[in-house]
Amino acid sequence: MNQERQQEIAAIAERYARRDAGDRYSLLRPEVWQMLQERERALLKQLAQRPGRPQDWRLTEVGCGAGGNLLELLRTGFAPEHLCGIELLQERFDMARRVLPPAVQLRLGDATQAGIAPASQDFVFQSTVFSSILSDAVQQQLADAMWRWLKPGGAVLWYDFIVDNPRNADVRGVPLRRLRELFPDGRVSSQRLTLAPPLARLVCRLHPGAYTVFNSIPWLRTHVLAILQKPE
Repeated sequence: MNQERQQEIAAIAERYARRDAGDRYSLLRPEVWQMLQERERALLKQLAQRPGRPQDWRLTEVGCGAGGNLLELLRTGFAPEHLCGIELLQERFDMARRVLPPAVQLRLGDATQAGIAPASQDFVFQSTVFSSILSDAVQQQLADAMWRWLKPGGAVLWYDFIVDNPRNADVRGVPLRRLRELFPDGRVSSQRLTLAPPLARLVCRLHPGAYTVFNSIPWLRTHVLAILQKPE
């Protein structure tokens, strides 16, 4: 199993290395900032319903990338010393370290080996990480690790796409039935978000306001924001 995990981790790094996204994910693009703001609104609404205060919550993000999500959580009120980010890729890790406060913990490497203490986190967050893992076994290992880190009553915050991209063999959708397999003890609440990105790029060339029009059609949304509650 360890060998399979090591092979998959190496494959993920190789797949990311050959991507050339250009400015596709730039926040200056109208479809990108609208996708991001939609997700942030939905996540803030969920956090507002949780007991306690952001400054007291502890959160670890799996696949923190360049640190953008952690920056938003700091703006929400999380204390930097209560935040931790885990990133597999050195370049992204270095970018996150440059922009985040020193008190934010950052760990480089395999998240399943990150050494987060069991039952220490109020939240574990992942955004489009599981769709980049093509091995079922490695997905399950990571899900098990995330579940161990959660306190009783804590929750996994999940954002990922649920449909396959026929143009990109390096990723695969994670439908809700798979999410329930990964976290069988979790109480799941979910909502569909995010206009299909290829369509979003197309319609926003016509006019940025077209995003809202097309995104009002539920079956054109390709991602899910889910909260997976751990029993008390």
